[in-house]
Amino acid sequence: MSAMQALIDVRESGAYLLMSVGGSGALRRHLAEMGLVVGKKVTVVQPASKLSGMVIFFQGQRLAISDEIASLLVVRPFAMDADTPAIALADLPLRQAGLIRTIKGDPSLRHRLMDMGLTKGTLVKIHQIAPLGDPIELAVRGYKLSIRKQDAAHVLVTEVTSDGDT
Repeated sequence: MSAMQALIDVRESGAYLLMSVGGSGALRRHLAEMGLVVGKKVTVVQPASKLSGMVIFFQGQRLAISDEIASLLVVRPFAMDADTPAIALADLPLRQAGLIRTIKGDPSLRHRLMDMGLTKGTLVKIHQIAPLGDPIELAVRGYKLSIRKQDAAHVLVTEVTSDGDT
């Protein structure tokens, strides 16, 4: 898997995961209002070239991105490789991020977890663990969520390391 890179440096069309957003506070707020926040999936439709700007597909619409904005967005390829080992969310180390691969368990548990925002392809990070190990506080989709450790054991994730490798 390729390392993280600025969106402007992407040379191939495909799906990418937004890992960080740079720029001033006002610009980051504006991009967040558009939905461009860490953990979101963007699809590069047309990479930037000398003849034309970059076009991405995001939240059901095509957007033209200036080179300046694209240079502030850091992405990594978005891939759910079948050969990459999946671990339980409950076993993910503190402050570690992971991409949700699947949710196991009975249908009512799966629906409850999905209603809380834990869906396939979502970036989730272990924010805190209670002193006795239960519950676990997660950072997901820009908010904090606490779930029981036994529920987290049903969520399988692929670890996302800080250098962008899984």
